[in-house]
Amino acid sequence: MVSVRRYQPSETVDFVVVGSGASGGVIARELSQAGFSVVVLEQGPRLTARDFEHDELKYWVLSGITNDPVTSPQTFRKDPAGTAARRPTGNSLVYARIVGGSSNHFTANYWRFRERDFHERSVLGAIAGTGFADWPIRYAELEPYYTKVEWQVGVSGLAGASPFDPPRSKPYPMPPLPVKSSGVLFERGARKLGLHPFPAPMAIASQPFRGRQACVHCGFCMGFGCEAMAKSSALYTMIPEAEATGRCEIRPESYAIRVELDPRGRAKGVAYFDRERREHLQKARAVVVSANGGETPRLLLNSACGRFPGGLANSSGLVGKYLMFNQGAAVHAVFEHELNEYKSVQVTRILHDFYDTDPKRGFYGGGGIDARMGPQPALWALASGGDLPRWGADYKSRLEAFPRSMASTGHCTSLALETNSVSIDPVLKDAWGIPAIRVTYKDHPDDLATARFLQDRSVEIMQAAGALQVWRGAVREQTGGVHLLGTCRMGDDPATSVIDKYHRTHDVPNLFLCDGSSFVTSGRGQPTMTIQALAFRAADHISRFARRHEI
Repeated sequence: MVSVRRYQPSETVDFVVVGSGASGGVIARELSQAGFSVVVLEQGPRLTARDFEHDELKYWVLSGITNDPVTSPQTFRKDPAGTAARRPTGNSLVYARIVGGSSNHFTANYWRFRERDFHERSVLGAIAGTGFADWPIRYAELEPYYTKVEWQVGVSGLAGASPFDPPRSKPYPMPPLPVKSSGVLFERGARKLGLHPFPAPMAIASQPFRGRQACVHCGFCMGFGCEAMAKSSALYTMIPEAEATGRCEIRPESYAIRVELDPRGRAKGVAYFDRERREHLQKARAVVVSANGGETPRLLLNSACGRFPGGLANSSGLVGKYLMFNQGAAVHAVFEHELNEYKSVQVTRILHDFYDTDPKRGFYGGGGIDARMGPQPALWALASGGDLPRWGADYKSRLEAFPRSMASTGHCTSLALETNSVSIDPVLKDAWGIPAIRVTYKDHPDDLATARFLQDRSVEIMQAAGALQVWRGAVREQTGGVHLLGTCRMGDDPATSVIDKYHRTHDVPNLFLCDGSSFVTSGRGQPTMTIQALAFRAADHISRFARRHEI
C-alpha cells in the first residue's frame, strides 16, 4: 500500500497546483510521475464512491456537490454599464467543489476538437465586434495528447465511425457503450434525412479498464458522481496515480486566497484557508492554477499587488475577459412506446454534419447534435415536459409521458466578446470574506442563431424518427453556464493574451494556468476532452522547463 506523502506549508515544494479537477488532476499526476513534489489545493472535501447519491433535489437544487450560492455567492449583469445583482435561483457559474472537480458530475461527452477549430479566424476572417482569433497551436500538436487522454483516462468509442472525424493516431481503448432507445430512434431519423449519426465517445468505461469496473447503467451520470467508478473522473483516474508516486499530496478543504510573489516578481506560493479557516502559505518553486474558467481569473484578480494593481499576470487587462459558455438548444419528443431512458448513460449517438460554420447560413457557428435521456423523473416532473399539463388531474398524463420521452440537444459555439467577463464584485464577499465573482454576459446574435438552427435540425430528426409530439426548449440569452471558457486566453502576443502556448503567464515566469480559461474559441460544446489534452501537453512542457531550471 502506498504511503501518501504529507508536506508542511513551510516546506518549499516544486509545484503547488490549485484545483483537482479535469486539468488539475492531470497536471498533478504528470508532474509527480516526472519526479517533482506536488501539493494540490482543493476548495471542497474529498468524497469516495460510496458517498455519492441519486438524490435529484440535493444535487440539482440544493448544490449537493457544486458551489453553494449561499456560501459562495455571485452577481450577474448583461452588460458592463448595468448593475450586477445576485440571481434568486442560484449562481451563474456552476462547478463541482470536491476533489476531482466537475469531472465527477459531468455528462462525460468526449469529443475532440477538429482541425478547423484552431484556425477558424484564418479561414473565415474577422467578425466585427468580437475577439475571434486563431489559437497559437494546431490540432496536429494536440493530437498525441488527445490520444493520451483516451488511453490514460479512459474513453469508449468507435474510431472512423464518423466521416467528419479529425485524424487520429490510435483507436479508442474501449468499444462504445451499448446503444439506447434514444440512440436507435435518433439514428433512424437522422439516416432518413441523409445524415451521419455515430456512436458517442464517452469518458465512461464500457468494459473493465485500468482497475475500474464497467458502467452499471444506473442512469445517474449528468450532475451526479459515479458510485461504480466507471465514469473516468479525475477522482478515480489521475488523482490516485498522482498519489501513488509518493510525491503528491491532495489537500482537500483548502481554499486558495491569492498567489503571492517574491521581491523579484516570481510566484513564491499560494495563501489558503484550511478547513478551520486558518490562513497558511504553501511555499512552492512554481504555481499551476487549474481552478476552472471562473475561479482562475477570480484568484488572479484577488491577487492584485503593487507590481500588478489590476490583478496578477494582468498586464494585458484581459484576465477575466472573453468568457464563453457554449450556447445550446434542446427539443423533447414523446413516442408511442416506452423508451425507458432513465437507464444507462445520457448519450449513445451523436452527429457532426453541422459542425462547421457554413457562410450560406448567414451567421457564424456550428455544432453537434446528440440523442439523450434528458432529466431524471423528479426534474422532469418539475421542469420538463413542454406543454403537457402542469397541474390538476391531467398532470398524470405528464408523468406518464416520462418513460416514453427523450431529448435531442444541439451543442453550439459561443463567440468571444471582451465585454463577457468574470470580474470581482466591488461589494459582495463569500463566507470566507473573499471578494465574490461578478459575471457579465450577453450572447452574440450569431450564437442564438446557431442554437435555433441546430434546434430546427433536432426537430426534423425527431419527426423523421416517428415522434408523436415534439416541443422546443426556449432559446434565450444565457445567464450562466457550466462550460467556463476563455477568461485567460492563450496567445503569442502578451498584449492580447494572458498565457503563452505553453500555459506560462506572460508576466510571471513560474506561474502557469491550465484549464478552460485558456481557450481562444469555444469549440462545439464539449470542452473537457480538450481541457485534458491541453493539460497533458502543458505538463510535458512544464516538466522540461523545470528540468532546465527555467522556472
